[in-house]
This record gives sequence, C-alpha cells and structure tokens, in this order.
Amino acid sequence: MDKDEERTSTDIFWWANNTDGIKDQLDIELFLFTKNYTVYSTQYSKELQQQLKVLFMYDLLNEVQTGAAMGLTVRDFEAAEGEENVLQRTYVDNVQHAQEVLEQIIHGKETLEIFSEGDHEFKRVKGVIAKFSHASMQPFYVVKLLPQTQVLKGATAWMFNEGSFQPFSADAGLRITPDNQVLIIGDEIFAFSESKFERLFGYDAKKHAIADEKIKLIEANFKLSFSEGMSLDSLVKEKKTVINKLQKLDPTLIKQQPLLDHAEEMGIELMEDEAGAIIIMDGADLIKFVNLLNDDYVESNLTGFKYEMKGKKRIDAPDEPKPLPVGV
Repeated sequence: MDKDEERTSTDIFWWANNTDGIKDQLDIELFLFTKNYTVYSTQYSKELQQQLKVLFMYDLLNEVQTGAAMGLTVRDFEAAEGEENVLQRTYVDNVQHAQEVLEQIIHGKETLEIFSEGDHEFKRVKGVIAKFSHASMQPFYVVKLLPQTQVLKGATAWMFNEGSFQPFSADAGLRITPDNQVLIIGDEIFAFSESKFERLFGYDAKKHAIADEKIKLIEANFKLSFSEGMSLDSLVKEKKTVINKLQKLDPTLIKQQPLLDHAEEMGIELMEDEAGAIIIMDGADLIKFVNLLNDDYVESNLTGFKYEMKGKKRIDAPDEPKPLPVGV
C-alpha cells in the first residue's frame, strides 16, 4: 500500500468541537526538548494546571472554531504559500525531528530523565510540549518554541513584590507566550505559525519538496536495492547534507552503467545485487551514490590524485551577457 493511502486525515473542526466538550477533563503532561531533540519530562504544581490549559489549548480550540465560521481551510504545508485563512498541515513522518521527539515521549516515557536546571540547563532547551489525554480520544500534543528571551535565570533576575525589588528565589523562570504554534494529532502536524514550526523542528518545506521530486527522478532512472525496512526516501530524510545536495542535482544527466564504471575508476565501492541493482545498505552508501550522481569524485590530470569535491563551479559554462551601459 502506498504511504499516502495509509495516512489518516483529521477533521480538525470536528476535533476542536469534540475536544472543547471535554477540555476540563483532560490530563496534562509537560515535556521539554533540547536543541539536540533530547526530551525531558517535567513536574508541575496543581496550581498551574488551569493556566496550562489556557496557554496551550483554549486559544487554539477557539482559533479553529472561529476559523470554521470564517471559511478556514486546511492545506498541505509543502504546497501552501502563506495565504490568509489557511491552516497548514504536514505529516510526522515528513519531519524527522518531530518524529524523534514523539517517539521518545510515546515509546520511552518511562526512561525519560526529569528536567533539572542544575543538571541540564535551560539554555539548551528549544521547545516545550504539553500532552493532553483522555480515555475517549487519542492524545494530542501542543508544541511551543522556548527562546532564551523567555527564560529568567535566578542569578540575573529580580522579583518586584510588595512595592520593592527582591532576589529571584527560583532556579529559573519561564514566560510562555499565548500564541498558537504547533498541534500534533496522531500522525498529522498542524502549523498555526509557519516560522515557529520551521524553527522548532528545522523543517524546510521547499527543500524537502524539491528533494522528493529528485527522489522520484532517481527511482525512475536507477535500479536500487535497499535493506529490509529501508527506502531511498527514508534514508534521504536522515541526511541533511544529502537533502541540500539534491537541490541542484540533475539525476537524468548520467545513466547507471557509466556511474558504476566511474565508481570503479575512482575506487569507490558500490555493490550490485544479482538483478543488477545498486545496493544501498545505509547512509554511507547513500552519500557515495549521491556524490557520484553529482560528479563529486575527480582525478587530477596534473598529479593523478583523486579528490572528493566539497564545492565546485563550472568554468566552461557560457558567460552571462553583460548589461549594456545606461543610455546605450
């Protein structure tokens, strides 16, 4: 079955109305994740529970419900162009770092460390996640960016209380902004703020869309073989350098046999299976294959040395016509 056929599609308007009816019965767990996407569990006092719902959920539900009356539409994040009255959606398996974070919460929650400023430091924290759950529905997650400007450190902050400044008595303080940023339901991600979603998870939709098109061209022009459970798509998404290289690469410029011949000449090991397909076992094989596609392995005619090119510029390309002087 095609990956797209397996995906579910949430009626976000029905979901908001249904959630609104049980919002006071939802359980809340709070997590932090770092710039390296390591997740920590947290503890919070009961006095904060209602404020958590206000800051993370109430306005989000209201925006969707109000949007329904105003003609709000849902559009794929990769195809949207920042239009007004559009809620952008993508899928968790498109966004590697979102997938990493969720897997730690869903499958490794029992082993998560409890965050401590003394041990882990807020300066490493990138985002905060509120997980809402109820017996009658699948859990959902509201994610917010946590820039350092919203963190108050005890050593450098004061409190103003009862008419006077006093030392800040806590290890650290947080200011959570009330704006709606990212909602995750099942395998779907709804981006209320495009820029903050991209900053939270390092996801560049345009780059990934171009990479997806190049993957299709590669699959159409080359016979490839992968280990069980792997695919060209899944391996590419794990390699940011490959995604970047695919942006300007033209997979139609070279055929499979000349590529294999060049690999042998350069001493680059690429194996074939019995059917003549190039075997891609892991990310290292993928990088070698993409480097060959991009003509990144060269031999110097002067020294005979072989090089992997990290950057290059064609010198035989026709010059751009120079603009005429003004008035000519």
